[in-house]
Amino acid sequence: MSSTSSTGEQPASSTPGGFIAFAWALVGIPLVYGLYNTVKAASALFTG
Repeated sequence: MSSTSSTGEQPASSTPGGFIAFAWALVGIPLVYGLYNTVKAASALFTG
């Protein structure tokens, strides 16, 4: 007989908060930079 539950669920694991913050910064900083440049370029098209 196995020691796992009959539903096949895995035990919950926790992710360190520092890793989550690093991952958000790794994605968020370039995203914000790209959005800023896009808005700046688009406003130049519409304002003349």
